[in-house]
Amino acid sequence: MFTAIFGSFEAGIIYAIMALGVYLSFRILDFPDLTVDGSFVTGAAISAVMIAGGTNPFLATVIALFAGFAAGCLTGLLHTFGKINNLLSGILMMIALYSINLRIMGRSNIPLLNTDTAFTKISDIFEKSGIDSFFNGILTAVGLGDSLPETWGILIFMVIVTFIIKILTDLFLRTEIGLAIRATGDNKRMIRSLSANTNLLVVLGLGLSNALVAFSGALIAQQGGFADVGMGIGMIVIGLASVIIGEALFGTKTIARATLAVIGGSIIYRIVVTLALRVEFLDPGDMKLITAVIVIIALTAPKIIEGSKEKKRKARRKMEKMNGIQAKGDHHAAIKSDS
Repeated sequence: MFTAIFGSFEAGIIYAIMALGVYLSFRILDFPDLTVDGSFVTGAAISAVMIAGGTNPFLATVIALFAGFAAGCLTGLLHTFGKINNLLSGILMMIALYSINLRIMGRSNIPLLNTDTAFTKISDIFEKSGIDSFFNGILTAVGLGDSLPETWGILIFMVIVTFIIKILTDLFLRTEIGLAIRATGDNKRMIRSLSANTNLLVVLGLGLSNALVAFSGALIAQQGGFADVGMGIGMIVIGLASVIIGEALFGTKTIARATLAVIGGSIIYRIVVTLALRVEFLDPGDMKLITAVIVIIALTAPKIIEGSKEKKRKARRKMEKMNGIQAKGDHHAAIKSDS
């Protein structure tokens, strides 16, 4: 059980980068960007092809990030300058990226199992430094010696990377450009009246969003040991599930809290899916169904809870009002009896 939870936490912190990208487009820009399903694979495809060709894996991952930025910008250009509906522009780019990704990969699947990736290098560093032995020693001491993870390096490294990206995102959204992007998502007409170039802001916002998505795709390919042309199917739903779950559980009072909620939502989503797949009558093919159920629950539960609270508040106010009327009647009756 511990190994399964550990693996889901590790995957969740990597997917959290993708969820942050979805948060930028879905919440900040108010743009339902389906490019995510394609740009995720673009990041995985470029990194896999370059790593298999002998390129430094860290360099390949950074190049994948810039490829995702380009894909997002193209979606923005289709919407702003091509005057195509925002949902349709994302769908068109997603479809185009499927063929582009096949061109990049040359085939539908590229294995990376016997190749040095960023994670194999990090794992080697942690193993040689004795950090893995230290943490595994602690687990053995508390009675978890039968379920030791292969390495702690990936988890620790990704926690650091993800929180650096989170902090940079928070800082960017507080800059003048970041505030303008937030304002564009809230009220495009208002920010345009202040002489802001909303078209450029939309293009930039979508570029940054898909850059994070492609970066996450590159890391997932290296973690899983392969890149597949179909690995991005339903990725937008997973990203939205992470955002919605995080917002429902942790709130969104500030940008810093909202981005932290997205990371927490991504981790919780992965843990829930892992636990659900351990149920006997479910199998890996049911993962999309589980995702849909989780999103439905995350969307409906807060409304049901709020509705229940509102009913209780109305009942309490009604009771207080009735008690007040009764007290007033008793008071008048007492006055009459005294007279």
